[in-house]
Amino acid sequence: VNYISSLGYLSDDDSLFKKYWPADIHIMAKENVNELVDKLTLFDDDLMSRVFDNNIEATELMLRIILGRNINVISVIGQDEIKSHGVGGRNITLDVHAIDVNGDEIDIEVQGNSAGAHIRRARYHSSMVDSKMLDEGQEFRQLKDSYIIFIYKHDKFRKGLPVYHIDRYIRETEELFDDGSHIIYVNGNYKGNDEIGQLMNDFRQTDSDKIHYAALAKGVKHFKDTEKGREQMCEAVEKYAKEYAKEYAKEYAVKEKMISVKNLMENMKLTVDQALNALGIQGDERKTIINQLQNRN
Repeated sequence: VNYISSLGYLSDDDSLFKKYWPADIHIMAKENVNELVDKLTLFDDDLMSRVFDNNIEATELMLRIILGRNINVISVIGQDEIKSHGVGGRNITLDVHAIDVNGDEIDIEVQGNSAGAHIRRARYHSSMVDSKMLDEGQEFRQLKDSYIIFIYKHDKFRKGLPVYHIDRYIRETEELFDDGSHIIYVNGNYKGNDEIGQLMNDFRQTDSDKIHYAALAKGVKHFKDTEKGREQMCEAVEKYAKEYAKEYAKEYAVKEKMISVKNLMENMKLTVDQALNALGIQGDERKTIINQLQNRN
């Protein structure tokens, strides 16, 4: 979604989205792919995760600025999947998964839209990261700290602050409930004259030569300006385009069928089930249409 968000998807001006992300084709023209790669910033998760993958220097720099202290990172992986323990449960993919010298686990996410930065998503990420920390037989007190950091392209809480720390407190005493769980939102729209302001300015840049911090500039330059790095980014964009086209086709088919169901209900005075049966709609499509109709009533 970050790719298409950067082109104005779901915004008032979606002209760039319609130009570079046509849903009726599965293969984008090479010049369109290259132009899209040119427009990518560190707010696009595929570029960001590649820049920070195995890049301890850049990760330590970013964490020092956001957390306000030096962090000794021993491992960092871009696009690290964590699978749900439950059958059919939702898996997550961490944009950047870092571990420091103390064993603390750090998940860094970039988001360009409000749905992706939902506060309950932060809670879910926190629970998933925690669930992988202890081995069988380990005591709960051995659980290390976890940090879930959302770098949101806008100001999530609209207070103008650069960083928002979400902590648990005991309501009756107003004392900190220090369980080692940390959720942090970074204001990607912050433009202050300080390190965090400079970092967010770097995240907004499409040109590596305009990025202030050398560790970030070097990574962006590799994936945009070198033959090998740019080829990887173009492949990632093309792959996402194909996946998006398939999903869009499914959504469009469901919308068309829902219109037919509504027409039968209104014109023939059929119930939802009767209309669905008449059209032969079964399975997941049936459930989806029923849910959407119920939500609109």
